[in-house]
Amino acid sequence: MSGLQQAIIAGGCFWCTEAVFRDVVGVSAVESGYIGGTKTNPTYKEVCTGNTGHAEAIRVTFDPHAISLAEIYDVFLGTHDPTQLNRQGNDIGTQYRSAIFPLSGEQGAEAEAAIARWNAEHGKVAVTSIEGLAGDVQTAEWYPAEDYHQEYWDGEGQRNPYCLAVIPPKLMKLRKSFQKYVK
Repeated sequence: MSGLQQAIIAGGCFWCTEAVFRDVVGVSAVESGYIGGTKTNPTYKEVCTGNTGHAEAIRVTFDPHAISLAEIYDVFLGTHDPTQLNRQGNDIGTQYRSAIFPLSGEQGAEAEAAIARWNAEHGKVAVTSIEGLAGDVQTAEWYPAEDYHQEYWDGEGQRNPYCLAVIPPKLMKLRKSFQKYVK
């Protein structure tokens, strides 16, 4: 479909971030994957060691006429804790860092603005990094996660105790703080 855009974000476990964005208006696809590391074609097991440099991330495909990139970033920053360095809850390591991977210079500028907006609104400092951009070119390679990670919450995740503890509070935060963006 013409006119769709993509954004790549990392905010801890990709199962949890994916579950949030599947419920966001204007989002037509969410793909879990790996980005920001040095290993070509990393596996989940390799990324989980923290030795590849990759983050668990999601690639969001959205209609900018329904939701803007700025709003995507605002929902992202508002549904995880962007003040935790290399950690989200019990998930610890660089693979769980809070990061935005802009696909262009324009997306990079929007990421900077979103982080500044979040800092001003919350009186805190987000440690969310902006990675993989050189000028107007995305330099970090995207690697889709294995098939069993895709749409995880909609399948296996609703039987997984970890997901049952982490995802519903994120979805409640989405519904409470970003009601106008919920499908």
